[in-house]
Amino acid sequence: MTPRAVGRDEAVAVLAAAHEVVLLAHVNPDADALGSALALGLALHRRGATVRVSFGAPERPAESLRDLDVAGLVVPAAEVPPAPELLVVLDTGSVDRLGPLASRVDGAATTLVIDHHVSNGGFGTAYYVEPHAEATAVIVLGLLDALGAPVDLPIARALYAGLVTDTRNFRAASPATHDMAARLLVAGVDAEAVTRPLLDTHPFSWLGMLAAVLSTATLEPDAARGLGFVWACARAEHIAGGRQEEVESIIDVLRTTAEAEVAMVLKQVGPFRWTASLRSKGRLDVAAAALAMGGGGHRSASGFTVEARTPDAADVVADVRRALVAAPLL
Repeated sequence: MTPRAVGRDEAVAVLAAAHEVVLLAHVNPDADALGSALALGLALHRRGATVRVSFGAPERPAESLRDLDVAGLVVPAAEVPPAPELLVVLDTGSVDRLGPLASRVDGAATTLVIDHHVSNGGFGTAYYVEPHAEATAVIVLGLLDALGAPVDLPIARALYAGLVTDTRNFRAASPATHDMAARLLVAGVDAEAVTRPLLDTHPFSWLGMLAAVLSTATLEPDAARGLGFVWACARAEHIAGGRQEEVESIIDVLRTTAEAEVAMVLKQVGPFRWTASLRSKGRLDVAAAALAMGGGGHRSASGFTVEARTPDAADVVADVRRALVAAPLL
């Protein structure tokens, strides 16, 4: 299958013609991935399509995202049919990010990829990628408007969740995206009610986990092309029992280090297997570094998964250090 780049009009035509749709987010879906899938899925459901929304792992969405599924569209990965009429993959930079559901891409009659990751080279039958969009939710709203789908409160909440997280609470949002947020607020979104569980609420146990991980933090002021690199390891014993959203939030603390342009948290998910979150303050392209490590993402926020050669993942840190030297300045 040779993937084909399409524009908004062709993507809308594919969506409008579908009767059975499976919408997939990447593994460990964040608010943009799941919110975009639910917003688009709800609109297609109201048009009469049979809709399922899913992701490869974990078994359930993060607790802070569950209220977005007002129509019960989310199903376990095991209930995703092997050959749906239309498969829509959202906010997913590469097919491997679908985890155990990656095989559905080849099984579907048509696979449409909708994404904003600059590292997305295209996969499936057709791909609609807008790398200048701050969030996939921005793209989905444009598709909904083109479909003539009303943006009511449930859809607006799902889209707002994606916006608020991928723009870092609108610190990285364009004027047009602020206008979009205003439109969603007019539709009835309670910004505080959506934002607080996503960004500002953690259990007391998170403090101990955070302290344990931050105790491993290392600052390399001359790394990342002299702009500074800070990294920490979240070992399995540090994060055992922690919710996905708590573990993923550690990078947001580490990235505040004044002396470092780039921050990384390595999270242990197996004896030698690690996932990484990379963040830049805007001067270095960490998507290029993640791509060199087999991952991808945005220029300022990216990640990868890798098998380490040493138990302490020192080799992974060394590889990232070299990748940052080669990463372009922005």
